[in-house]
Amino acid sequence: MTKILAIETSCDETAAAVIEDGVRIKSNIVASQIDIHRRYGGVFPEMASRQHILTISTVIRDALIEARAGWNEVKAVAVTYGPGLAGSLLVGVNVAKGIAMALGVPLIGINHLEGHIYANWLDVEGKGRRPRIKFPALSLIVSGGHTELVLIRGHGSYQILGRTIDDAAGEAFDKVARILGIGFPGGPAIQKAAEGGNPTAYKFPRARLGNSFDFSFSGLKTAVLREVQKYSAVDRLHQPEESADQPPLPLKQMPTANLAASFQMAVVDALVDKTKAAAEAYDVAEILLAGGVSANTLLRNKMMSGAGRPVRVPPLYLCTDNAAMIGAAAYWRWKAGDVANWDLDVVANLRLG
Repeated sequence: MTKILAIETSCDETAAAVIEDGVRIKSNIVASQIDIHRRYGGVFPEMASRQHILTISTVIRDALIEARAGWNEVKAVAVTYGPGLAGSLLVGVNVAKGIAMALGVPLIGINHLEGHIYANWLDVEGKGRRPRIKFPALSLIVSGGHTELVLIRGHGSYQILGRTIDDAAGEAFDKVARILGIGFPGGPAIQKAAEGGNPTAYKFPRARLGNSFDFSFSGLKTAVLREVQKYSAVDRLHQPEESADQPPLPLKQMPTANLAASFQMAVVDALVDKTKAAAEAYDVAEILLAGGVSANTLLRNKMMSGAGRPVRVPPLYLCTDNAAMIGAAAYWRWKAGDVANWDLDVVANLRLG
């Protein structure tokens, strides 16, 4: 049995996990910082890295205790080396490097996006065996900072078919939630606000970008902003001056549910249309969803409808940042002998694509 201790600190979750043979989740501990950053409407990078320093030792200890694993059972240490917030990544990488050196085991650097893909390889049903995913597969990675379509021909063999040219889908969710004043993080806030809303109330744009598989959400975000401004107090500047016989015109109540539902539908349409088109073009065997935005119910349902091939989606707790996915990805690199052995120059060259 190969037990890998995995560490993830790319953004605002301090996470550690023990993964056995790349499939069994012996433990998966996540310390979230959402409540800390909510007051800022987004992640405060310096505060995130400081919180990682305060939390990481406890999280790693708890992961080993829950897994009932001793240090002598750890065969390798995996860690996210990027992409992510520089200060946050530095905490995880330095701790992982120290543990690997102390134990005399390999250090395996994992690309954060590769980790999200490998959430689909974990045993989430407790049957002790990994899902039998067929290649070639197509993965749509949708998270706060990334939106990418990746063709996977085999373990470690990736080709990026498309990516966002501006805002990522998750970033657009966060920004529009801020525009609508409905909270952070944006994904869950938009989905909740959209309940009961009319997704066709507003004809928001879907950027096609010709025949490419790239994405663009900046124009969509701006379109929502323009609609919201119609309900803003700023519009009083364009109304007739107040007089005894002509009081200021009352502002209409902003239809938040309709705006949220229409925006959400526009994002999902773009993601689903491009993914299904790429799946057809490359004749893939399966579609894999990955990343925090893949927790969106509308996205899951529309992707599974009429895909013409199996669509795999991790459970919600494996969609957001976690260390179990990092351990799963690391297992296949360990099995292939593709490990860094403490050399961070080598780690930096392990790129997705």
